[in-house]
Amino acid sequence: MSQAPVRQRALLPLWVAMITAAASAFLMNLAYPDAGVWALAFPSAALLLLSLIGRRAGGAFLVGLVYGIVFFALLVSWTSRYLGPIPWAALSVVEGGLTALALILISLAYRWIPRALPGTAARLLVLPAVVAALWVGREVFVGSWPYGGFPWARIGMSQAESPLAPVSSWLGVSGLGFLMVLLVAVVIEIVRLRAWQHTRRVLVPAVLVPAALVIVLLATPLFPTSVSGSMRIAAVQGNGPTGYFDDREPYAVIQAQTDATRPLYGEDVDLLVWPEGSLDGDPFRSDDLARRMTLVATRIDAPLLANAATARDGLYYNTSMLWTDDGTASQIHDKRHPVPFGEYVPDRAFYGALAPDLIGLIQREYSPGSNPPIVEIGDVKVGLAICFDVIYDDVLTEALQGGAQVLVFQTNNADFRGTDENLQQLGFARMRAIETGRNVVNISTVGTSQIIRPDGSTVTSLDADEAGAMLEDVELRTGLTAGVVLGPWIQQLLFWGGLGALVVGWLRARRR
Repeated sequence: MSQAPVRQRALLPLWVAMITAAASAFLMNLAYPDAGVWALAFPSAALLLLSLIGRRAGGAFLVGLVYGIVFFALLVSWTSRYLGPIPWAALSVVEGGLTALALILISLAYRWIPRALPGTAARLLVLPAVVAALWVGREVFVGSWPYGGFPWARIGMSQAESPLAPVSSWLGVSGLGFLMVLLVAVVIEIVRLRAWQHTRRVLVPAVLVPAALVIVLLATPLFPTSVSGSMRIAAVQGNGPTGYFDDREPYAVIQAQTDATRPLYGEDVDLLVWPEGSLDGDPFRSDDLARRMTLVATRIDAPLLANAATARDGLYYNTSMLWTDDGTASQIHDKRHPVPFGEYVPDRAFYGALAPDLIGLIQREYSPGSNPPIVEIGDVKVGLAICFDVIYDDVLTEALQGGAQVLVFQTNNADFRGTDENLQQLGFARMRAIETGRNVVNISTVGTSQIIRPDGSTVTSLDADEAGAMLEDVELRTGLTAGVVLGPWIQQLLFWGGLGALVVGWLRARRR
């Protein structure tokens, strides 16, 4: 193919690029619930990439900082509901800064790859692939560091309601995100090259590549899994005073859960599920709580999967426990990823010196769990994720590889009442159902709660701020989707492959 001209200058003046990045952030936020206009993720990605093309590192950092701060400030505005505007602003700035650092690499790819591989084919294929891989790499970086990261803003997770979601069952959420950004980056290069003015040797791949990507994104079916029976699951949303700063009477939380459970007495139930934070204290240290739980398990004639803060060996955990009618809980799972500055304070002495009044409000100090995210009821294995653990791939992968036939996500959204937080988390739960090929029981203290099929459709639902119960025969499924098996490998391949390609591009560009 003919050589393509290499543009070294930025496409947009810096001030225009910063405005464009802010517009991109606004559109990307709208792709997530509550608005949930999933298609806006594509023009958002396009605007951000256009604002980075041709930029040097300093300009790219400024553009990325505008995008990152605006995007996170909009997406996680609900954090201000918990501790006020300072943590919200701090989170937005930190995540924005990390995003900006990672986006520098994309701007470098736009400078180095065309110089290293100046052919038109490389512009249409190699450059977009490197850019898309670096986009996923940015998500991996921000989602892993610091303090375990915050993988709340992956572009693939915005597609829970879109026809593209089944791709995640083959490639994982990161693989879906890669194809989305790849399509955007290819179209940008087609326009930049004015491919329609070139010979057939350029025009044909310029048409076939994006067409093939669109077909893959739209026509990919769900990866098949096998039905292996059913389990009658009851999930109860008590709508009690479960917020960290809520005023409450003794036993008000378990009483609310018990009251909402009573209509189920006499029903045929295999498993009763209460949400995260469904108990007022540690039932292993409170005879009254233990007695109340045993009574509920006896009346429902099924084990009760509840959750509370527990203490063992001088450490505190966010623990889900399978409580039986004999008053014991032989199976427990501790939350794997406690939330920094929410469930514990990392480097407390340092941050306490910076903001003593604010840090002093957070008295919880949960430790990360290490036990498997699975409980067994008879011969059925139930996979677990507690609240924000739903966004961490390792927890779900371990549950599925451990044989989980159905997934239960317990969450407490009371600290974020009246915000989009619970709807965003519900969207992530929907994506997990599609990605894993499992039915998901997503149960919240205050809503929104749903039982979700493997195709992402809703079986039944409880609205926010109402007490109620869901009771359904939930299909059990076996078999691992390709997204579960290959997803972690694809993610690492894209992360390291993108970095490796960038280094090779830099070395080749230096020789030219």
